[in-house]
Amino acid sequence: MAIYRVKEYFRKYYMADRVLEFDVSSATVELAAKAVGCEPNRIAKTLSFMVDDAPILIVVAGDARIDNKKYKAQFHKKAKMLAPDEVESLIGHAIGGVCPFAVNPGVTVYLDKSLKRFRTVFPACGSSNSAIELTIPEMEKYSGFTQWIDVCKGWGDNDPHFDIFGQ
Repeated sequence: MAIYRVKEYFRKYYMADRVLEFDVSSATVELAAKAVGCEPNRIAKTLSFMVDDAPILIVVAGDARIDNKKYKAQFHKKAKMLAPDEVESLIGHAIGGVCPFAVNPGVTVYLDKSLKRFRTVFPACGSSNSAIELTIPEMEKYSGFTQWIDVCKGWGDNDPHFDIFGQ
């Protein structure tokens, strides 16, 4: 099970004990927010796409949605999410637990700027009933991300957190 891979990954950083496991599902933003006890926008959802025959992950805030125009400007391709039956084999985690930790070799990770307005966020940890609370610098460090990108819409409007951190 992928959660064990994620825990093993965090064990080398002495952080495995920070992985949260729930008795309820955290497979969607709404369910994860309820399980964690936070606002849905602080859930760091990890979306999987195919770019030039290679899988990528984009971690975005829970209230953000991919903006096709921004995505195309960033990747020079139309957004093409992985099919549900491809996700686990290409990424290493099943839908509901996809995260940027302990992924398969060759998977590139990007962080969307929609996350930067929070001090901490909650990404999944490889299963549909797990999460970990990470600061943004921790998210950068442990996700193995390639770069910050801006490919989302639907966040920031009327969000009291947006201006707090000068983003």
